[in-house]
Amino acid sequence: MTATIVLAGGDPVTGPDTTSLPREAYVVAADSGLHHARDLGLAVDLVVGDLDSADPSAVARATAEGARLERHPADKGATDLELALDAALRRGADPTIVLGGAGFDRIDHFMANALLVASSRYAPLHVRWHVKGAVVIPVHDRCEIPGRPGDIVTLLAVGGPAEGVTTEGLRWALAGERLEPGSTRGVSNELTCERASVSISAGTLLVIGVGRVS
Repeated sequence: MTATIVLAGGDPVTGPDTTSLPREAYVVAADSGLHHARDLGLAVDLVVGDLDSADPSAVARATAEGARLERHPADKGATDLELALDAALRRGADPTIVLGGAGFDRIDHFMANALLVASSRYAPLHVRWHVKGAVVIPVHDRCEIPGRPGDIVTLLAVGGPAEGVTTEGLRWALAGERLEPGSTRGVSNELTCERASVSISAGTLLVIGVGRVS
């Protein structure tokens, strides 16, 4: 199965280097996330959402170029990004790269998106969320973190305690420890090599890489 790229709405996408995006990926645009496709050189396969913010001419162009349209009512019970991740889940895509979704000045959208990508429901997608120049990796078991020595990495427990947190390649190591939601203990760790790892035995962590982490 090929990877999926999900284009979320909000401010312009920054990072990763677009040349590193998988060229054979299945591309899902969440409503106005469609506007990012042309700048990133991506052909969209599916446009999903209530289409209240996507330019109708951009939607028409995408469908003319072969994109499928999945329109939802405005009074829906899920955000466009959630609908896009559900579409990725139906494909069984692994991994899924989410681009954008900071929500301009909507802090509620940004926080909702952060909790959304952390949901255990989407654990099979092995999501990597590129937003605001950072990469956010939800960890339900283990992940690797590529980068360079000195890159900042923050570990945040969400939805409950993260148990058995063990790191390799970070300046302040953790060995089978517990991180609590609301604790800042995992903030501003650093890579000591070009590839670190984080594993947990239970719970969920958001690993947030700032700088050159990719």
